[in-house]
Amino acid sequence: MKNRQNIFNLLLGGLLSVFSSSVFADDMSDNKVFVSSDNPNIVYMGRISRSVPETIRFTYPGVSIYANFEGTSLQMKAKPGSGSFMVEIDDNLPYRINFSEKDSIHTLAEGLPEGTHSARIMYVVEGYEMKPEFKGFYLDNGCSLADAPVLPTRRIEFVGNSMTCGYGVESDNPLEPFSYETENHYYTYAARTARALQAQHLVVARSGIGVYRNFGAPRTGSSDCMPNMYNQVLFSDSTELWDFSNYTPDVVCVNLGTNDTSLDNYDKELLTDAYRKFIKKLRNVYPDAKLVLLSGSMLTGKSLQDVRNAMDKVVVEMNGDGDKEVYRFDMSPQTGSLGMGADYHPSMRQHQKMASELTEYLRKLMNW
Repeated sequence: MKNRQNIFNLLLGGLLSVFSSSVFADDMSDNKVFVSSDNPNIVYMGRISRSVPETIRFTYPGVSIYANFEGTSLQMKAKPGSGSFMVEIDDNLPYRINFSEKDSIHTLAEGLPEGTHSARIMYVVEGYEMKPEFKGFYLDNGCSLADAPVLPTRRIEFVGNSMTCGYGVESDNPLEPFSYETENHYYTYAARTARALQAQHLVVARSGIGVYRNFGAPRTGSSDCMPNMYNQVLFSDSTELWDFSNYTPDVVCVNLGTNDTSLDNYDKELLTDAYRKFIKKLRNVYPDAKLVLLSGSMLTGKSLQDVRNAMDKVVVEMNGDGDKEVYRFDMSPQTGSLGMGADYHPSMRQHQKMASELTEYLRKLMNW
């Protein structure tokens, strides 16, 4: 699948004159106009840090950059080693770029017709190791950014683990181990659902994380489980806390539990209590949002039933205490009939199915 996708991207670039190429030194853009990442006409979606001047930092997948620009070309500047992004120029199909340790600038488009164009750029891997930074854009000489894009008014937040990140989605071999090359949040159930519902989406997710116990951790739990990391802007930095007034979701979807029950070494009471405390935490920061506890699609058997039972119990308790805006929804467990991605994670087709199911549910729940 990786090779097919790469060939497709190359063909697309040749047909549309919209392509990505890497540049190793800033002096290659001497004849361009640089627009810093703090320009007010650049719009962001997701948890970002502005603590470093003229630099946008982030670690969670799904963080997106939006801009309208004049001219025939667009280049993007980022910290070398920042990792992978999906790029959409105007109404053309998306393609993937990667900032390796040698890359500081990528050409996102050239040969465009004169006029104003749009760029949508999504970070699609987990960045807590790479610590990505977006620096800004280079435009044609004499050109500038146009008015800032207007994002959808609908807002979803997804809290999750490797499935929400997009672990292995660009692989069709379940025996293949994790690699950033096959991780791609753009193709996940979460990103697909948001696009189908014409909604913004913010992601707080990391592979291996649980609501009380991370993958392979002791039965008693993990100090760096999701509730303990949730307030951070950057997963790898405990010194900067997220301002929840920056993004108020209409609905929050929580998809955890797979890692909590890993290796059949978990405590059902601790699991239930962790869900209970985390949902109350979410309700405290989002008093008006609908909260949906999800299952799917890697859980099966006893683990699936125990996770469902824990979530069901918390929903009944919250509803009984007067909070009627806490809900449950189960996406279909994978059977292998739709293939599997790397390390037995959901395949691209499985993510499509999950997205279809969740989109239909949220459309009815939210009256969207």
